[in-house]
Amino acid sequence: MLDDIKGIGPKTIKLLNKLGINNIEELITYYPFRYDILKRSDIASLEQDDKIIIDGIIENIPSIFHFNKRMDKMSFRLNTGSYLFNVIIFNRGFMRSKLVSGTKIIIIGKYDKKKNTITASEIRFGILPNIPIIEPVYHTTSGITSKQLNIYIKEVYNNTNIKSYIPDYLFEKYKFLEKNECIKIVHNPNDINKLKNAFKFLKYEELFLFMLKMNNLKLNRGNNRGIKRDVSYDLVLDFVNKLPFKLTDDQMESVKKIYDDLMNIQSMNRLLQGDVGSGKTIVAIISLYINYLSGYQGVLMAPTEVLALQHLINITNLFKDYDINVKLLTGNIKAKERRELLKDLKDNNIDILIGTHALFSDDVIYNNLGLVITDEQHRFGVNQRSSLKNKGITPDILYLSATPIPRTYALTIYGDMDISSIKTMPNGRLPVKTILKSDKDIKEVLTLMYEQIKENHQIYVIAPLIEESDKSDLENVNELYDKLNKALGKVCNIGIMHGKMSNDDKEKVMNDFKDNKIQILVSTTVIEVGVDVKNATMIVIFDSYRFGLSQLHQLRGRVGRNSLQSYCILISNSEKERLKIMTQTNDGFKISEEDFKLRGSGDLFGVRQSGDMNFSIANIKQDFNILVKAKEDSLDFINSKAIDKIEYSHIKEILYKSTNLD
Repeated sequence: MLDDIKGIGPKTIKLLNKLGINNIEELITYYPFRYDILKRSDIASLEQDDKIIIDGIIENIPSIFHFNKRMDKMSFRLNTGSYLFNVIIFNRGFMRSKLVSGTKIIIIGKYDKKKNTITASEIRFGILPNIPIIEPVYHTTSGITSKQLNIYIKEVYNNTNIKSYIPDYLFEKYKFLEKNECIKIVHNPNDINKLKNAFKFLKYEELFLFMLKMNNLKLNRGNNRGIKRDVSYDLVLDFVNKLPFKLTDDQMESVKKIYDDLMNIQSMNRLLQGDVGSGKTIVAIISLYINYLSGYQGVLMAPTEVLALQHLINITNLFKDYDINVKLLTGNIKAKERRELLKDLKDNNIDILIGTHALFSDDVIYNNLGLVITDEQHRFGVNQRSSLKNKGITPDILYLSATPIPRTYALTIYGDMDISSIKTMPNGRLPVKTILKSDKDIKEVLTLMYEQIKENHQIYVIAPLIEESDKSDLENVNELYDKLNKALGKVCNIGIMHGKMSNDDKEKVMNDFKDNKIQILVSTTVIEVGVDVKNATMIVIFDSYRFGLSQLHQLRGRVGRNSLQSYCILISNSEKERLKIMTQTNDGFKISEEDFKLRGSGDLFGVRQSGDMNFSIANIKQDFNILVKAKEDSLDFINSKAIDKIEYSHIKEILYKSTNLD
C-alpha cells in the first residue's frame, strides 16, 4: 500500500494517483523520462549562451535588487580557482543568508561569454565530484517534485524484494543483472554502462511478459470452440456482384479469408488493416451479411457517434432490398427508446446493431451474437471478451484499422491475431494533393477554397480546439466559423460541428453537409475517422503541427473519395520539415512508419489490450530487436511447459490473470 511508505500521506497519494501511480508496483515502475548529466564544463570550449555547469567559492556578499514585491535579482562573484565569473540569479533572494563569502557552491545556468556572466537557473551547495552525476528526471504534477518521487521509490526498493518475471535460464543466457539491482540503477544511476545494462533487462522483461500474453492468447485460440456456420460462398458472391461498385482484388481476398474464418469451428480473431479510403467498411458489411446468413446477430462498434450514424445510413441503404433489421445504440439514446431496443435485441428482432462502446453495457443482452466488428481505436479487449463469455457468448472478432502498420511490426505487435491488408485503392481515385501553407498565406487559401465552392464542391475546415483558451492562440471552431462567415458567407453556407454537440444536432449537420445544404463544415477532429461525403474535395487543417502525421493522414482521408481531384491544405507556422512528408506521399504505410520514427509507439496504433501496449520503459520502434527476441523466448517458454514448474507460479499467475483465460 502506498500509505505504508514513509512520508506518503493522503495528500501525496492523491498527487501520485494524478500521475497514474495507484500502488507499489506502479510506483517502482514509474521510470525517469530522461536524465540530467552534471559534469563540470570545459570553460575554454564554451560559446555564447551555452549551458554551463561549474563549481567554485563565493567571493563577496551577494547584492540584491528588488523590482517589486515579487521579483528580485541577486548578484555575486564566483571564483573557480582558474576563472572569476559574475553570477546573477532571479527570484532567489531568500537564499542570500546562506550564500556567505567563502561558501562552496555549484552553479547551473547560461553563459554570457561577452560579459563573462552566468545567468544561473539553479544553485546547489558543495562541489562537483570528478565523475559525472547522473540525475533522474520524472514527469511530475504540481505539488510533487522529481526529488520527492525519487525518495519514495528509493524507500520501496530498499525495503522490498522485487520479483522478476524472467525464467532463471534466460538470466544465465543473457547475463542479466538481478532485477532489484536494475531497479536501483535506473532510479539512482552512477555509471552510464550499468544504466544501459539495467535498461536492457527491464525492457526485455516488459516485452517478454507482453509477448508471453500474446503468444498464450494465440495458442489458446486453438482451444476456443467458436460458432459452426454453413453458408454457401455463392450467396456471398451474389451479394458482392449486386453492389453498385466493383471490389478490388485485395478486398475480395480479405472477404474470402473472413468467410473461411467464419466457416471454421475455431473462433476468428482477425485484423483488417488498410489505408484511409481503401474500402475496409464494405468488407466489414459483407462479413455482417455472411454472419446474418448464418442466423446470428452482428455488432459493429464505431469510435464516434458521428461515424456510427454514418454506418447506420450506409448499411441500411445497402440492405434495403433484404429483410435485415439494422438498429443504432449509442450513449445518447433516450430511455424509452433504449428499453424497446434492448427488448428487441434480446428477442432476436434485431439482426445488426451499430453503436459505440455502449454496445457492451451490462444491460445489453444479445439473443445469439455471432460477430463483433470494431474499429481498432476501441479494440475489443480480453476483458470485454471475458464479459461476453460469462454471458455464454463466444463471437468471432474482426478489427478494422485505418492506421496501416508495416507487416514486420504488425505480426509481432498483433501476435494474437491473423492479419489481412488492403493496399490497393478503389478504381478511379486520384491521389489527394497536399499543400503546406503559413498563416500569412490565408488570402491565398481562401482563394483556393472559393474556387472549389464555385465548382459546387464542399470543404472541411479543421481546428484543434472547441472553445477559446487564454493559454493558447490556436484557432478554434467558433473563431474559424466567424472568420469564414465574413470571408465566404455570402457565397456559401457554413456549418459547425464538434464533440460537445448533441447527437441529434451532429446528425442534422452531417445530413445537411451530405445533402450539400452546407458547403463548408468547420469541425474538430470528430470527423477524423470514416466520415464519407464524396462531394468534399478540400480539407483545410489549421495549426496542423498540433497533430501527428498519422492523424493528419486520417483527416486527409475525408477527401479524395471520388474521381475528382481533391486537396489537403495544412496551415502551420511550426514544424514544417516534419509536415513535408505529407506533401510527398499519400501512402499510409510510409506515413505510419515516419510517425513511428518521430513519436515512438505511444498511442500510434491505438492499441489497449488490457493495457499491454502502455509500456513503462520499452519502445516498440527503438527496442524492436529486443521484442523479436522476447517473442521467440516466450514461445519457447510456453512450449517447454516450464511455466508449470512451481518456481514460475508467479509468472503463470500474472499471465492468466492478464488474459482472463483461467
